[in-house]
Amino acid sequence: MSAESTEQTFSTEVIDDQDGTPNGSGDEAQTATQNTGPESGDGLDKGVTASRLEEEGDVAADYLEELLDIADIDGDIDIEVRNGRTYISIVAEEESAGLENLVGRDGEVLEALQELTRLAVLSATENRSRLVLDINGYRAERAGDLQKIAEDAVAAVKESGDAVALAPMSAYERKIVHDAVAELGFVSESEGEGADRHIVVSTD
Repeated sequence: MSAESTEQTFSTEVIDDQDGTPNGSGDEAQTATQNTGPESGDGLDKGVTASRLEEEGDVAADYLEELLDIADIDGDIDIEVRNGRTYISIVAEEESAGLENLVGRDGEVLEALQELTRLAVLSATENRSRLVLDINGYRAERAGDLQKIAEDAVAAVKESGDAVALAPMSAYERKIVHDAVAELGFVSESEGEGADRHIVVSTD
């Protein structure tokens, strides 16, 4: 296993996809014309320094490497920092059933592991983390699915004129859908609480 930084493009500004809260309440409603801001703050400072992001990535990588060792699962850990956020990827040169188990059905295990990693960073640094964890490219593949979900929802709204409610998603996935819907010129808002939080797509 190895932990390496593949890219270090630092920003001192926090980007708009506030999804750090464990209960998923921190995503924001998006429209075609403007970002209305996060539904609730997540306690982060306005500026996130490069050194803090580097430290966050190192702590997360150490935590995940130890977990992989305990579970006897092979995988390389890559760290990428961009737009004020740390992205951690675990990949394997060969197909690994162990890594697939860390993704779980519909990414449920991956989401839980991401929260545990954020907690490890919080414990070590006393700073809340908005890091994103991916395993074997699951999130990249899922992003394509979410784009299709957004397009289908917009098409349904165009046809019927009625709002369309989507299935519950994590805050990270809701952010992707919000952006996709906005690019298509429609409006999306998050409704519900906790695990039932979902997106409603409409014309206004």
